[in-house]
Amino acid sequence: MNAQQAVEIERIVSTFTEEDNEAVYEEVELLDKQMRIGYMEKMLREHLPHCEAEQEPLFSGALTDQSVTWAKESQFAMQLFQKNDFLTKTAIGNPASAQNAIINVAAIGITLNPASKLAYLVPRDGMVCLDISYMGLLHLAQATGSIKWGQCKLVYSNDTYESNGLDSAPTHKYNAFGDRGDVVGGYCTVKTPDGDYLTEEMSLAEIKATEATSKAKNGPWKTFWAEMARKTIVKRASKYWPRAERLDNAIHVLNEEEGMHQEPIMPHTPESEVIEGENARKQEVYELVEGICQKMEASESMDELKPLFADAFKLTRGMKLQQNVQAIYSERKAQLEGATS
Repeated sequence: MNAQQAVEIERIVSTFTEEDNEAVYEEVELLDKQMRIGYMEKMLREHLPHCEAEQEPLFSGALTDQSVTWAKESQFAMQLFQKNDFLTKTAIGNPASAQNAIINVAAIGITLNPASKLAYLVPRDGMVCLDISYMGLLHLAQATGSIKWGQCKLVYSNDTYESNGLDSAPTHKYNAFGDRGDVVGGYCTVKTPDGDYLTEEMSLAEIKATEATSKAKNGPWKTFWAEMARKTIVKRASKYWPRAERLDNAIHVLNEEEGMHQEPIMPHTPESEVIEGENARKQEVYELVEGICQKMEASESMDELKPLFADAFKLTRGMKLQQNVQAIYSERKAQLEGATS
């Protein structure tokens, strides 16, 4: 570029209005976003080749709700990765955690659809984790028939709140458009299939105590405190609802990945007894899973293989043994499909 060209460019730029500049900046930002999304998607395809080749059968094998499909959930997951660079980098750095998180979607039977706001993929401690909202927990409870209806609300210092007992809905009045003051607690009320009401209440001190035990206290507890408080209340309330496996699985995943202690906290047990008990439980799981794997290897159809895999996968959650279960499933699936082709 010569001096005359430089002067001409400077003259043209000086005529730009503020609106012109904003339009240019918006176009550049859009291009940058499109390039970043394209790059992240390319990186995911390169570093997570098993996403489609291996993960779909694992997803299908763990499925507990037929309305949750791989075709939809894999796209919802990709949308979450595209919107969060750090989540994508975490998935690339720890692809096994991303795989397990998405399979947990199938095992629990919940959707990552952002419009539903029931569940999300989040980065935590170098892993991709499945996070379920309090609305997601209530949704699972309703979908499984554990409850007919439920709500969870926080109570503020300027509200009028009166407890009517565990078997009745409380009286809660407040000005939704005024200053409600500071949070003093919260409650969850549900209606059971029998038509009874169950109410669980937690004070602010109890919510704070739960927050203190969570490894996530420096993450969502900082940015989405009200959401986490409601989820804490719903989790405790669910202990008194009719049991539902999918809801139990969801709370188990949350407790493990948030690093939360389950209530009530048990009395102190000597470390030697704890280790002995854990080893005994692990041995029981190993023996049980070994029997299931033998049945998987002898299965004669996919209809027979899939439920066996789902049982073994759930039993080995969080264990290295789960990789062996996945390998046996993939090998037997290939044999069965080869025999029918």
